[in-house]
Formats: sequence, structure tokens, C-alpha cells
Amino acid sequence: MAVFNYTALDSDGHERQGTIDAVSMDVAITALQRRGLVVSFVAPVEKSMFGGGISFFDRVTNADVVMLSRQITTLFEAQVSALRAFRLLAAEARTPTLAEKLTEIGNDIQSGSSISAALSRHPKIFSAFYVNMVRAGEESGKLDETFSFLADYLDRNYEITQKAKNALIYPAFIMGTFITVMGLMMTLVIPRLADMLSGSGQAIPIYTRAVIGTSIFLQHYIVLILIVLGLGGVFLVRYGRTKQGAELFSRARLELPVVGGIYQKIYLSRIADNLSTMLRSGIQVLRGLEITSSVVEDPTYEKVLNDAALDVKAGLPVSEALRKHNEIPGIMVAMMKIGEETGNMGTILETMARYYRREVNNAVDTMVDLIEPIMIVALAVGVSVLLASVLIPIYNLASSF
Repeated sequence: MAVFNYTALDSDGHERQGTIDAVSMDVAITALQRRGLVVSFVAPVEKSMFGGGISFFDRVTNADVVMLSRQITTLFEAQVSALRAFRLLAAEARTPTLAEKLTEIGNDIQSGSSISAALSRHPKIFSAFYVNMVRAGEESGKLDETFSFLADYLDRNYEITQKAKNALIYPAFIMGTFITVMGLMMTLVIPRLADMLSGSGQAIPIYTRAVIGTSIFLQHYIVLILIVLGLGGVFLVRYGRTKQGAELFSRARLELPVVGGIYQKIYLSRIADNLSTMLRSGIQVLRGLEITSSVVEDPTYEKVLNDAALDVKAGLPVSEALRKHNEIPGIMVAMMKIGEETGNMGTILETMARYYRREVNNAVDTMVDLIEPIMIVALAVGVSVLLASVLIPIYNLASSF
């Protein structure tokens, strides 16, 4: 979807400027005209050399959407109109981008659009789940509760995802340190010690010759190795953006020891939380599956939910539709079956969401407690073995004099 700058006149004859997301210029013009604007200028936003019209520091973050939801809740509870609320929020927005989007939402509301319809025009900020929840809130007349619920949901989702990501930062740092230290020793320290041993005329043990041979290889081919690794990294990134690559990486991620189990619990928690929230807001289970598939952020579970939605559409109960897929644990299927029989599916799914969030927290804490000492010991052992393979022959050489 492209971004277009526009200039137009509103019904009062005032000039308005802004941006709009659309698949083409014609669609952008049509969308603006539906808002009651007389378009005088439309042009695509020129992308910078870094590939985007919005800078990294000007983007709308998850924290922005959480705070925005809480502010909207407060304003609605104070009986402030939707138009006035978005005008106030636009004036106090953290970034120019957010201010611009909120102004456009306010303009759409002023032109007669519902809040959910206005939000749906900004899919990069407000997901399909968010928009559908707001639509349900409009239909039930409980918008303030809906936005409060969304803020809590986004907070939970962000917290559990960030905890898993942060748990991997320290091991990655230790691994990077290990590779750097070993690389420096193999290219700077070992060659000098190897020259000393070679000039001594003493027989060199086979493990020492292996270390020296590896060091010589790295000295001669380190640039080529770095180029190959760089090109391989670029290829993997580009391949990962394709549908086939995303599905392959998703499968590989879920099958990783320890980490794969954590990712699975994160996605299960997200699925249960989404479905529970939507069911209790009056959204039908079929629509809930379709929406959740678009926001689960994993190709494997997206396919599972889409297939389940087709089965539900064909007449199967949701528990039976999900039972066909090994990615959904038996306990979750059994609990959903109970929910169907008792009519408490929303409550059951809320319980499952809490269960999987707790499982993620426990798994992450355990992993961090285990990985830290293991990585430190591995680093110490690796450096010690490397040094010993060279220093022991030097010690033997010194002892012979």
C-alpha cells in the first residue's frame, strides 16, 4: 500500500493537507472525495534513500497505541465527543506522524464516518482486531470500556512478547562476545605463538597443529568468509520476506529446543486472548478466527486458524476444527470443548490465555537462569582450550632448556 500527500478543500472552504494510505492514486482520490473533500493535489510520498517516508524515530509504537487507548477511555468517560477527543489527542500527540493520523481520523469522523471506519483507514497503526473491537463497542454502546479493554490487551501482549525477546538478548550478547574473542585470538594471538613454536624445531602435538591450521585459514580467508556470511544474511532476510520463506522460518522457530516451546506458548496465549476478548464483545467465533489469523504474527498459526475458520464455516464446532492441527495442544482443545458445551467459551479462553502467559513467564525465567551460567562456562572453556593447545607446547619447550 502506497502513501500519498494531498491538498484539498473541506465543505467550509478551508484548505487541508495530509497523507492517505491507498493502493493507487485513483483510490486515494476516491477515498478523499468520500470524506467530502474537493481534491486539488495528490502525489505519492517520495521515499528516502533508506526506503521509507517515515523515520524510525517518528513511527507509532505499541506504547503509543496503549497510551492513546487509555486517553480515549478517559475522555469518553468524561462525556467528551469522539470528534473533540481526537482533536485534543492530535494536539498532544508524541510524534508528528501520530498527530497527523489522529487529525485525519478526526476529519473522517467530522465527515460522518464511524470511529471504527476512521481507524480502519490506518492499518499500520490499528490492526483488524483493534478495529473490530471498536466496532463491537460502537454497537454495544460501551466504547469507553472497549478502549480500556484494548489498552489492557495490548499491554499484556506487548509485555509477554518483550519478555521473550529480552530473554534472548543476553545469550546473544555472550555468544557474540565468544565469537569475537575467539576470532581475535585466532587471527592475532595464535599466529605469533605459532611462529615461536615453528622456529623451535620441537614436535607439535596434533591438536596444536589443528588450531594453528585453523588460524592460518582464517588469516587468509577471513574477508571472503565475512563476504559470504554477509551475502548469506541478505539472502536469508529477503527469502524470509517471501511467503514460502516465512512459513519455513516459522516452522524452524517452533521446532527449536526450549525456544520453540516458548514461541508456541506466546502464540497460543495470543490466540486465546484475542478470541476471548472478541467473543465476550459479541463477535461471532468464525469472524474471531478470521481476525485472529491476521494478527497472530506467525505464518504457521495463521494457516491453522484460516483452515479452522473454513471448517467452522462448513459446520464443524471450533474445538473439532482445531483438533485436526498438532500445533494446538490437546488441553486447549479439551477446554474449548467444555466451553462449547457450557456456553462459557469466552471465560474458558480467558483462563487459557492466563495459563499460557504464566507458562511463558516461567519458561523464560528458567531459561535465563540456566543459559547465563552455561554460556559463561562455555566461553571460559573455549578460551581455555584454545590457549592450552598453544601454551602447553610452549611450556614444554621452556622446560627442555
